[in-house]
Amino acid sequence: MQDVSQLLHRWTGGDKSALTELIPVVYAELRRLGRRSLRNQRDQPMLQPTALVHEAWLRLAGKTSVSLVNRAQFYGLAGKIMRDILVDHVRRERASKRGGSRVGIALDDDAAAAAPPKHVDFLILDEALTRLGDIKPRYTQIAEMRYLAGLTIEETAAALHVSHATIEREWKVAQAWLRRELKAELPVGKEL
Repeated sequence: MQDVSQLLHRWTGGDKSALTELIPVVYAELRRLGRRSLRNQRDQPMLQPTALVHEAWLRLAGKTSVSLVNRAQFYGLAGKIMRDILVDHVRRERASKRGGSRVGIALDDDAAAAAPPKHVDFLILDEALTRLGDIKPRYTQIAEMRYLAGLTIEETAAALHVSHATIEREWKVAQAWLRRELKAELPVGKEL
C-alpha cells in the first residue's frame, strides 16, 4: 500500500519512471476492477477485462497533471476512467450497424447478495450519474468509487478525505436518488 502511495507521489511530481514502476504493483487490482465493472452485464460482454484495463492504463498514463496522494484516489480515478471507456464503447456499439443492444450493469452492493441483482442500462446509469453530479458532485464520486471501482466505505472516505460516517450517509442518499431516477427511466412494466 505504501509503495503505491510513494509511486503516485513521484508520478504526480513529474517522475515518469514512477509510472512504469507502478504498473506491476497495481495491474492485478486494475484487472479486478475491470472484471467488477464488466461482471454484471446482461448480454454479451462489452469488452474483456484486459482490454478495459489496458485502455484505462493508456488514459491514466496520458494524463499530464494528476494530483493523487493515495491508492484509493488512484483507484477512484481508474473507476471514473473505466466508466468513461464503457460509455464510449456502448455509444459506439449502438451507433454501429450491428443493432446496438442494451447493456446492463448491476446496481446492488455485494452485501445485498441475497437479493437478485438489479440491472440497468449502462447509458441510462451514466446519464443519471451525470445528473447527480450536477446536483451533488461528491455523490457521483462516491457512486463511481463504490459501483465501478469497488472501493470500500473506508477507502472511499480516505480518497475523498471525509469521515466513514459521512460516506455511509451520502452513499445511502446517492443510492436512493439513483434508484428513484433509474426507476423513472425504465420502460413501463420493468422493475429496478
